[in-house]
Amino acid sequence: MAINLKKGQKVSLKKSAPTGLGEILVNLNWNSKPVHQGFLANLFGGNGSGIDLDLGCLYELKNGQKGTVQALGNAFGSLSRAPYIALDGDDRTGASANGENLRIDGNQIAQIKRILVYTFIYEGVANWKQADATVTIRYPGAEDIIVKMDTYNSSDRMCGLALLENQSDETFSVEKIVQFYSGHSALDAAFGWG
Repeated sequence: MAINLKKGQKVSLKKSAPTGLGEILVNLNWNSKPVHQGFLANLFGGNGSGIDLDLGCLYELKNGQKGTVQALGNAFGSLSRAPYIALDGDDRTGASANGENLRIDGNQIAQIKRILVYTFIYEGVANWKQADATVTIRYPGAEDIIVKMDTYNSSDRMCGLALLENQSDETFSVEKIVQFYSGHSALDAAFGWG
């Protein structure tokens, strides 16, 4: 069973064990099928390759530390020390069955103020409908939370997907955003990250 979030809808992740939420897995999967560009595009160098989406997040810790976790710039983060968020790797094709994964140490929830999960088109045309991306949020003992990219009308290369906020030191709220931005700076400004 899964919970399909609607835009603007919030649900709560609540810790069930004394130690915390356990590991929170944020998974991005997308369609890797290439766009068929035709004979002339191939003749003049078009390779018909699919979209390369990258998963990442902005984070803010309770101590005021802010930053990003993403493959771009090799900012893969860490689960064992601040920011308690780590990116598994970079799926350049969308062909990996596992997609891309952000892992959050839910046992460190008291240290984390908020996390904004995003994806951006690293390579390829900004065709979000073709990408057909889905984010699944999993944590121990709970239903999966699905954030479907069901809004496509944008040529912007970045999409804010979900906002996780510390509601208490035992609960995170998850809100579906799915809003498009021209890049990192515009996303940062829209959420007042600074």
